[in-house]
Amino acid sequence: MVNKKALVISFSNLTSDARVKRQIGFLKKMGFKITAACYESADSELELIKISPPRLSLKRKAISGILLLLKRYSKAYPLLYGNHIILKQSFDLIVANDIEALPLAFQYKGNAKIIFDAHEYAPRHFENKLSWRIFFQGFNKFFCAKYIPQVDGMITIGEGIAREYEKHYKIKPEIITNAPGFYDIQPNATNASKIKLVHQGIANPSRKLELMFDMMDYLDERFTLDLMLMEPIHRSNIIYLEKLKGLAKKNSQIQFVPSVSTDKLIATLNQYDIGIVLIPPINFNYQNTLPNKFFECIQARIALAIGPIPEMKKITETFGIGVVSEDFTAKSLAKIIQHLTIDQIDQCKTNTSLAAKELNAEKNEIIFRDLVTRTSES
Repeated sequence: MVNKKALVISFSNLTSDARVKRQIGFLKKMGFKITAACYESADSELELIKISPPRLSLKRKAISGILLLLKRYSKAYPLLYGNHIILKQSFDLIVANDIEALPLAFQYKGNAKIIFDAHEYAPRHFENKLSWRIFFQGFNKFFCAKYIPQVDGMITIGEGIAREYEKHYKIKPEIITNAPGFYDIQPNATNASKIKLVHQGIANPSRKLELMFDMMDYLDERFTLDLMLMEPIHRSNIIYLEKLKGLAKKNSQIQFVPSVSTDKLIATLNQYDIGIVLIPPINFNYQNTLPNKFFECIQARIALAIGPIPEMKKITETFGIGVVSEDFTAKSLAKIIQHLTIDQIDQCKTNTSLAAKELNAEKNEIIFRDLVTRTSES
């Protein structure tokens, strides 16, 4: 692959997009010269083409809304996402991240092979929201039906989403999980008088983080909860974070701590005892989620306490790395945490060492490299 060129398209900030950063790292090791089309990146080795985040005026919103209702999806696309980039060079490989990147990928395809990384199941992305179903569900279905049959390779985060794509679009994606690289660290012994819980990620209202606050009301004074949330950029997330901070003031066992950079995250999490992942399955993607935070806790060698999301549950029980609540209520998760002994917590921590060797970016890299090689040779 030496001297070959790859274009990676992602409508995201690569500074905080761990999945796409790993993807670029895999391609670098394969010898590709990489151009990234994205919002931002701190990687000085990349040729960066900045995409402007969509900022629709009232007029553009109205026009795009009408086009979406009329099912004129190809006309709506440039209003929503724009023809953001002008490229004069050609590429050997294009990796399109999420459905909104596929039209751009095919616009600049030339003789390139295209790999589609579906981070979510696009046709049911925000199916819990009526406005999304009215305006965007058809939009996503249209571009999935148009472009997925034409891609040369496809990946996604887990089996549930892969099966759904195969069912509707007759292509079975390879599974590349959201696992970080392997960390060779040891778990810390749990302090019986202070059991430290942690949740890291983003302040997204649909994830209902306040359920963890309710959970703390059922746990005794031995337990503390730290929230390590990234600084939000969207207005709804900013408002939600302020709401959470207000709620946290009602319970001295809960505090917000500064988020840390990706290279420091695992070592920081290693100082905790139990990672909390309680995401109500309000839509198909949440029901089939395998988030970064789940795998980060495994690499950090801390136990997990999670809601019964099927694929997370399967991994947690297979490796014996944590506990799974009966349902998605705060009381249910608190009950199972409250009854954990210190020995049980420490055993879960010990068991993460085996899980960490199996569930990591290095294992995913083998799958990714094989897919790129097969795609390039086909």
